[in-house]
Amino acid sequence: MDMPTTSLSMEQQFKLQVLREEVKRLSQDQAQEYLLEVMRQNMVKENLFKYWMKKM
Repeated sequence: MDMPTTSLSMEQQFKLQVLREEVKRLSQDQAQEYLLEVMRQNMVKENLFKYWMKKM
């Protein structure tokens, strides 16, 4: 099985650039809340991945 690559696709690079521009317009408080929500979602994704791996 091939390991996933850590490089981003062109579409992902574009989305990241759009997000970069949007984040520049946030206040510090908004940016901190956004970061915390992204981290929470990432933790949920990790938990789901671990759950699915156990079920395989």
